[in-house]
Amino acid sequence: MNSEIYSIQEIASLIGEGDNHLAQPHQIIHHILTDSRKVTDASSSVFFVLKGSKDAHQFIPTLYQAGVKAFIYYQKDFNINDFPEANFIYVNDTLHALQQLAAHHRSKFNYPVIGITGSNGKTIVKEWLFQLLAPDYHVVRSPKSYNSQIGVPLAVWQMDKQYDFAVFEAGLSLPHEMAKLQNIIKPDIGILTNIGSPHDEGFKNRTEKIKEKFELFKEVKLLICNQQYVSFKASQVNVFTWSFSEHADLRIKHQTIIDQHTCLNCTYQQEDFDIQIPFTDKASIENAITCLATLLALKVSIPVISTRLARLHQVKMRLELKSGINQTSIIDDSYNSDVSSLEIALDFLNQQNQHPVKTLILSDIQQSGLKSEVLYSKVAKLLKAKHIDKLIAIGPQLTSFKTLFNTSSQFFLDTDTFIEHYNLDSFNNETILLKGARQFEFEKISKILTQKVHETILEINLNALEQNLNYYKSKLQQGVKLMAMVKAFAYGSGSYEIANLLQYNKVDYLAVAYADEGIALRQAGITLPIMVMSPEVSSFEAIVKYNLEPEIFSFTALSSLHQYLKTLNKIQYPIHLKLDTGMHRLGFEEKDLSAIKSFLLDNDTVKIKTVFSHLAASEAPQHDDYTKSQIHKFDSFCKNLEAEIGYTFIKHICNTSAIRRWPKAQFDMVRLGIGLYGIDNLSKDDASLHQVATLKTTVSQIKELKKGDTIGYGRVGVMQQDGKIATVKIGYADGYQRALGKGFGSMFINNQEVFTIGNICMDMCMLDITDKDVKEGDEVIIFDSQPQLYKMAEQLHTIPYEVLTNISQRVKRVYYYE
Repeated sequence: MNSEIYSIQEIASLIGEGDNHLAQPHQIIHHILTDSRKVTDASSSVFFVLKGSKDAHQFIPTLYQAGVKAFIYYQKDFNINDFPEANFIYVNDTLHALQQLAAHHRSKFNYPVIGITGSNGKTIVKEWLFQLLAPDYHVVRSPKSYNSQIGVPLAVWQMDKQYDFAVFEAGLSLPHEMAKLQNIIKPDIGILTNIGSPHDEGFKNRTEKIKEKFELFKEVKLLICNQQYVSFKASQVNVFTWSFSEHADLRIKHQTIIDQHTCLNCTYQQEDFDIQIPFTDKASIENAITCLATLLALKVSIPVISTRLARLHQVKMRLELKSGINQTSIIDDSYNSDVSSLEIALDFLNQQNQHPVKTLILSDIQQSGLKSEVLYSKVAKLLKAKHIDKLIAIGPQLTSFKTLFNTSSQFFLDTDTFIEHYNLDSFNNETILLKGARQFEFEKISKILTQKVHETILEINLNALEQNLNYYKSKLQQGVKLMAMVKAFAYGSGSYEIANLLQYNKVDYLAVAYADEGIALRQAGITLPIMVMSPEVSSFEAIVKYNLEPEIFSFTALSSLHQYLKTLNKIQYPIHLKLDTGMHRLGFEEKDLSAIKSFLLDNDTVKIKTVFSHLAASEAPQHDDYTKSQIHKFDSFCKNLEAEIGYTFIKHICNTSAIRRWPKAQFDMVRLGIGLYGIDNLSKDDASLHQVATLKTTVSQIKELKKGDTIGYGRVGVMQQDGKIATVKIGYADGYQRALGKGFGSMFINNQEVFTIGNICMDMCMLDITDKDVKEGDEVIIFDSQPQLYKMAEQLHTIPYEVLTNISQRVKRVYYYE
C-alpha cells in the first residue's frame, strides 16, 4: 500500500490502451492485487489479471463479491457487463502494465534508492542495510525477497513521502529480464553481491549472467562491488570496490575469528582500522563487508560503522510451521517485524485450516518510518481484514493504542510479563502466529509453545514445493486439471500441512491411499475433492460420512458400494473408475466394458466422476511403444464408455513423468506425485525442480579412538588409524537403514562428507570424522539435494520414493516459508 493519491481514471490514462469501462472513475487506489487470495482493503484495490497456467479472469466474480471494483484485464471477450459497478481497464500485457505503473510511481520520488542484485546474499544485505541505516533514515525496502518481475513492482509501490531512503533487490532467472526491473527501480546506487550458480541454467554461461545483472546498474551514480567484477561495469559508472587481495577502495587485509565473532583488519583511504562482526561463516562475512563498503561510500564515519556492524543480528529468512502444545500449530516468524512482512505472515496463517481459531501474538513494530498512530491504525485494519480471531499484543506502543483494536484483544508491556501472567496452557486447538521484533525475545514464547522435538528433523521447504507445483502447472495444456497425490503422508512430507498449501494454490483434486488419510484431511479443514485410491469395503461408511470419493477397480467393490448406498437412499455418488491398461495391478479390463455399462444403466446409486489408468513406464524411452499402446487402450475404452452411458467424465492417465513426456496424453486431468517434492524419474538432477526435503540431525558426542578400536554392535567398525568418531542422533528407527552402515552411507558436516563406521543402531549411528573440523552440537545433513537423495537411494538399491516414505513419523517435520 502507499498513501499517494491515484484515481482509477489516472491509472487508465497511464497504462490503458483506450478500451476502458469506468463505472466509478473517481475511485481512489492504494493497493495492487496480483493474488486473488490476498485481499486487504477491497474498496481501494485494483486487481491485475496476470497471465499464467490458469485463466485468472475466473477470479474476478469472487473478488467483485468481496468488494474489489477495479480490474486490469487482457481478455477482450471477457463479459465485463456482469459487473456493472466495476472499473475495467483493458491492456494487451497485464504484467507490462503493472511494471509501467510501478515505474511511474517510482518517478515521483527523489530520495536515494539502492538497487541490489547478485546470485546470493541479496536479501541479507538488504535487511542488514535496513538495520544499519534505520538510525539515520526512514527506509522503505522490499518485503521478504520480493525481487521478481512481479515482486519488484509490488515492492516499489510501497514508496511514499513518509520515507527518505529505499532499498530494493532485483533477481532474474532468464536473459532480458533485468532491463525491465532497472526501469522500475531506477537505482541511484547499485550493489552487486556474490555471483554463484543459482539460475546458471537460464544462461549460456556465467559471463552472460553477470552481464545481465549489470543491466541494473547502467544509470547508477555509484556501484559497490567486489573488485573482481569491475570489468563488467559501464565505463561511465563510478565504482567503490572491496577486495581481500587486490587493490581496491576497501581492502580486507586480515580476518581473525574470536569467540563467534570475526575481526576484520581493513584499509580505506590509506587508514587502517578494525571492524568486528558477530558472524564467522564465509557468506555472512562477505555480506557484512558489502554493507561496510556501502556505509563508507555513503560517508558514514568509521566509529559509527564499527558500533553498528558489531550489533548486526542474523536475519531470519523464513517463517516456520511447527507442532505446538495442546493440539496447536505454531508459525514462528520472529525477528522480522514490519507491516509488509506481517501481511505476508497473516496470509500464511490464513492458509492453515487445521484448527478453528487463528491467533496472533504481535510485538511493537519498530523502525517503520510511520507515525505511531498511523502505523497501528494500519495494523488494526489489517488484522480485521485478515479475520484474526485472537490478538495478544506485547509492547508499550501497542498497549498505548489498544483502543484501535478489538475489545477482546489482550495487551502486555513486555514478553516476560506475558509469560508470567498469561495461562499458556489455555492455548488449545488453534494456529498461533508469533510475529515479534528481535528485542522482544519471542524465542522464549516459541520454546514454551512448541512441542519438544527429537533433534533429528525433516525440513520441508514450502516455497520449493510451490515452485515445483507451478512448474508442472506451466506444462499443462489449456483447461487440464491437476490432481495432487498426498498419499503415504505426502511421500513422507506431512499431511494437512502439504494439503493446505495445495488447496491454497487451487489444485483441483487430492488423492490419498486410504480412507483414514482422507478423514484426517477433512478434520483439518481441507475442502477439496479427495479421491481414495485403496478403499476397503469396511471404510465405505466413513467415506460417505466425510464426503470422500472412492476409486472402484472391481465388480466386488462396485457391488458392495452400491448395496451400502442403497441403504442410505443415496443416488449418483461420485466414483473414480480404475482401468488396467497394462500395469496389471488393479483395475477393470476392456472385456468388462459391457458389464460396467449395464450396471451403470441399471443403477443410479453411483456416477462416474473420473476414469483413469496408470502408465507402467512413462519415463522410459525404451518402453515408449508400450506406453503408446496403454494410452490408446485408455482413450478407446473411455470413448466407448461415454457413448454407452450417455454422459462425459474426467479422464486421466498421466503421472509426474508423463506430464512432460506425453503432453498429448494429458486428457482432462493429470496426477502429480513425487514431482511436487523435486523428484522426476526423467532426471537425477533436474534444474527445473527444487529440492523440498532436508533431513538433518546433530552431533551428540565426539570420541578419540586408537587404531584397531572397534565401534558399535558386532564390532564390525574398526579404526584403521588413530582418529575420531562422531555419534549422531539418527538410526534405523528414524528411517536411516542398517544397509547404510559400515561405510556405505555418508553425511555432511560443515560441508565435509563423512562416512558411517560400524553398524547403524536403532536411534543413532557413528561417523568417521578423522581429520575433519567437527565439534559436538554441529548440524549434520543426511540429504538436502537431489543428487544426495538419489545417491542414498542407489546405495539402498531402491528409489527416492522409498527413502522419503521410510522416514519415521517420530522424525519431526518443520515446515518453512521464505
